Amino acid sequence: MALRTAQQYRDGLRDGRRVHYRGERVDDVVAHPELRPAVDHSALCYSIAEDLPDLAVRKSAEAGTYSAFYHLPRTPEDLRDRGALIEEVSRRGAGTIVLKEVGSDALFALLRATEGAGLERAQAFYQRCLDEDLALAVAQTDVKGNRTLGPSQQADPDLYLRIVDSDADSITVRGAKTHTSFSANADEIVVLPTRAMGPADIDYAVSFAIPVDTPGLDLYVSPYAAGERDGFSFPLSSKHKLLESLTVFDDVRIPRERVFLERRPELAGPLAIAFVDYHRFTAINYKLPLLDIIVGAAHLVAEANGITRAGHVRDKIAKLVAWSETVRGLAELAALRAREGAQGVWLPDPLAVNMAKYTFAHGFHEATATLVDLAGGLLATGPGAEDWANPGIRAVLEKYYAAAVPAEQRLRILNFVGDLTARDYGGYQSVLATHAEGSLEAEKMQIARSYDPTDAIGYVRRLAGLGEDR
Repeated sequence: MALRTAQQYRDGLRDGRRVHYRGERVDDVVAHPELRPAVDHSALCYSIAEDLPDLAVRKSAEAGTYSAFYHLPRTPEDLRDRGALIEEVSRRGAGTIVLKEVGSDALFALLRATEGAGLERAQAFYQRCLDEDLALAVAQTDVKGNRTLGPSQQADPDLYLRIVDSDADSITVRGAKTHTSFSANADEIVVLPTRAMGPADIDYAVSFAIPVDTPGLDLYVSPYAAGERDGFSFPLSSKHKLLESLTVFDDVRIPRERVFLERRPELAGPLAIAFVDYHRFTAINYKLPLLDIIVGAAHLVAEANGITRAGHVRDKIAKLVAWSETVRGLAELAALRAREGAQGVWLPDPLAVNMAKYTFAHGFHEATATLVDLAGGLLATGPGAEDWANPGIRAVLEKYYAAAVPAEQRLRILNFVGDLTARDYGGYQSVLATHAEGSLEAEKMQIARSYDPTDAIGYVRRLAGLGEDR
């Protein structure tokens, strides 16, 4: 098959999938007024192939023409190109992840961390994704229940996804995954383990891929940013949205040719970490436009309020620039330090990746607080689109809300900052910064694991006259 168009992607979502939103079953996610912006947002990963084929399309004698999102990284240059693609599609999506980035992260992980028949099936599934230009969601995070207990220790055994039956042709799974981005508007869902597992967790060591309309699969979509939104008051969230779900598997039958990991607990942890290796690299590259948005908004809102020359304002903007460029530099370093993994699939440097992700997340809340500080109280008390649309009221607003720039320019940048920081979309971004692609603690753990102190310790021992050995 040739690459799909954005419209062909949309048409492919009209099937029998069971999507539940705000207490009701959704018949058509493409037509639903509150879900359609998320579909249009994800369609960007298809339209970019038409607009920027040099960046978003690859060709080879073996594979033909295929999406560059699914190009296997074989060199550091491949990873740099992947980072550039992710950054550009995120820029079109106003600094928010789009869709194919996550699914391709899972494919790379499967090719690196599975074995035997599971690897052969992963290779076949990867080729199918290339051939059919599929969009994949990833269900990794289990609901977990009591987090002091492992999967097999929970009072309710379904709090981690598990195998409940198997035969020569299939396995049957029961349980749920949460925080599943794009599940309602993807073609298929790839399931990965969420953690390392021991022998007692054998039934929980499972990975597979299934179409979203598979019988027994139900998606309960989060209502964050609910309601139809106007572009004046909500310039970001009226156009850009993700669908996140509780993804419930009620005795779902999985054909064995779609199973990549079955009752191999010793492989669960390596597969989970392999996904993290790529997904955090994706994260730091799709966040780069968001960094530019924050710096650019700081400049514009300071200009609108007439405070650009104040020393404390220049100081705050300089700190935002330093934070932003540090993340960008670490993202580039992660590709430069890439190394070869299993099956010849290269991975970005885990140390640089996790340092970049930690730096972004650690500084995000201070950065958005700086934007709120520079913007002022109109973020919460300013007028809305209905007021602006009324000619009589608009004349009043134009008179009294003019500042260093005309009122319309000032109110539009204030609404932009408010949408990003002070309203429900801003709260969503705040949670993403803290928890998406791994928490701050998870990133610190990976930094500690990835850094080898041997050379530094040996250097100090020599300088201090302690000899080479402990």
